[in-house]
Amino acid sequence: MGGPDGGSGGDGGDVWLQADHNAASLLGFRDHPFRRATDGAHGKGKKQDGSNGDDLVARVPEGTIVLDRDGTVLADLIHHGDRYLAAHGGQGGRGNATFLSNRRRAPNFAEQGEAGEEVWLDLELKLQADVAVVGFPNSGKSTLISVVSAAKPKIADYPFTTLVPNLGVVRTSDAEFVMADIPGLIEGAAEGKGLGHQFLRHVERARVLLVLVDLAAADGRPPADQERVLLDELGRYQPDLLERPRLVVGSRADVGTSTWDGLTMAAVSHRGVDEVVGRLATLVAEARHDVPDEEGFVVLRPQPEGFAVERLPDGRGYVVTGRAAVRAVALSDVTTHEAVAYIQDRLHKLGVIRALERAGATEGDTVYLGDHAFSFER
Repeated sequence: MGGPDGGSGGDGGDVWLQADHNAASLLGFRDHPFRRATDGAHGKGKKQDGSNGDDLVARVPEGTIVLDRDGTVLADLIHHGDRYLAAHGGQGGRGNATFLSNRRRAPNFAEQGEAGEEVWLDLELKLQADVAVVGFPNSGKSTLISVVSAAKPKIADYPFTTLVPNLGVVRTSDAEFVMADIPGLIEGAAEGKGLGHQFLRHVERARVLLVLVDLAAADGRPPADQERVLLDELGRYQPDLLERPRLVVGSRADVGTSTWDGLTMAAVSHRGVDEVVGRLATLVAEARHDVPDEEGFVVLRPQPEGFAVERLPDGRGYVVTGRAAVRAVALSDVTTHEAVAYIQDRLHKLGVIRALERAGATEGDTVYLGDHAFSFER
């Protein structure tokens, strides 16, 4: 009837994670964690190949870290446009016209499409800010950022008002920088106490640290003791944080009674705020000059090559794994003589038959390959 003319199927789309400065959070993944690219289209007669599936690009905020379920970091998407190939789409199956040869004049089988990858990943966001404001709960951090920027964090007179970091852009006549209000730390934060690790990770990428010591601490803790504890927690969490430029300021000076010899301010009345902002702008400018922007990275995952033969523990057969070997039997119909002949020839060329013999396979042993089980024949 004119010979084989079945076209090949299209490849499935890939799933990418891409950093986007317009993405603000990872909340969309918490509510809808599953992402799927589209399938490739089926091949048609008259040797018409199917179209490839569309890739899916999932937008994530800048600063997103991609980890596998074991905690291994796979990618650090720091800058806008950084991307990571999260899951490969499956390769389309070849139509029967592909198998035409001098020996197979009318192939009556085609190749099945390959299943795409299904991968579970953990996503973690580390804020990127020029200045991270660090202090005990209720020490005036949120009030400061609300005064110097357009950020509107929740402010109240009880500890742990801030449960998530707030970002604000601070603008002066000759400078602009991003300030992050980090939720209050407590003693033991470096060991995870009080969600310490969740909060401290947002300090890692800050260029400059603003350490606030409360001059009106509710528990009466002296400012010098507060500074010691806060720096100790930072150092135990990540030692190089203590090498970052930092400014230590006594906050809530308008209501505080504690003695403090350093710089002070009162955010509510704006007293001393301009001086603090000016010093921070200088530190940020110096840090930007001295330390280049951090580079993101992606761990490349080369496709495994070859195949492997494993004998089952009970000695009742062998399992062959490997993409090329599995695709050799991924046919639409493995029961026809032509299909079996093709499989046998393909496995010989790949070296699978020889590898099975070296592994001890004998006539009649069961060989598991993909979704199929075969009786071994030389």
